[in-house]
Amino acid sequence: MTTILDPSPVHRPDMEGCDKIFRNFEVCNQNSEEVNSHTDQVRNTYQLMHTHQTVDFVRRKMEQWCKLDHAQMTMLECLEELNNLVDESDPDVDVPNIYHAFQTAESIREKHPDNDWLQLTGLIHDAGKIMAIWGEPQWCVVGDTFPTGCLPAESVVFRHSTFQDNPDMKDPKFNTKLGMYEENCGLDKVLMSWGHDEYMYRVLKGNNATLPEEALYAIRFHSFYPWHGSGDYDYLCNNKDREMLAWVKEFNKFDLYSKADDLPDIDALKPYYQGLIDKYIPGKLRW
Repeated sequence: MTTILDPSPVHRPDMEGCDKIFRNFEVCNQNSEEVNSHTDQVRNTYQLMHTHQTVDFVRRKMEQWCKLDHAQMTMLECLEELNNLVDESDPDVDVPNIYHAFQTAESIREKHPDNDWLQLTGLIHDAGKIMAIWGEPQWCVVGDTFPTGCLPAESVVFRHSTFQDNPDMKDPKFNTKLGMYEENCGLDKVLMSWGHDEYMYRVLKGNNATLPEEALYAIRFHSFYPWHGSGDYDYLCNNKDREMLAWVKEFNKFDLYSKADDLPDIDALKPYYQGLIDKYIPGKLRW
């Protein structure tokens, strides 16, 4: 048996007719080379992430990407590019990311028909993964995020087996519970591991998107599972973070639990979502 543990594997809650387990990083060897290959790929992605994502690395990536000088394209053009991407960190799905985008949006649309901004959030939340299409290794694009500059919490995936070669863990400025932060400083002052969450947030802010703050929080922190999934890192949060947490949790239901074998008819859905894009983030965007 090959055992890979995530502290927070979850059953799908509040979704009728489903008993599937998601975020299940524990895989049994059933003489399937395909299963074991995918498992090894997931773990290797996190091994590289937790080795190389340091304070210095994140600051360099922010300098590289937050200038938004890599391309100009519409949101839908970006989503179409994601048809060429399969997330190497996801133990639940192995289909191109564009399908997950529309699955998430449609699940939200069913439960929140009057919140078009939340539907659009579901559609675009992973669009920052375009960095992988442009050559970034997936370990600094996909997967769960965590604060750099302080000791990783117990709920961080593979916490005890993947940080041993991270230089920050040997630096007394960074290897304590608070590290370089002050208690309750607020997540806006926390240097999260670099990935598609922060990049997409920066793209939206840099292009003056009119999505509400709740949407921006959901996009910026939807991969921060140790916070919204396990309740860790509250000591870094301020009151605004705690108020927004409910929306991040609500969004996460649909991000995580919309993963299904039935693939949406993307061409049929595009006109509706183009209307939402035109409302909140129209035209060519700087990426």
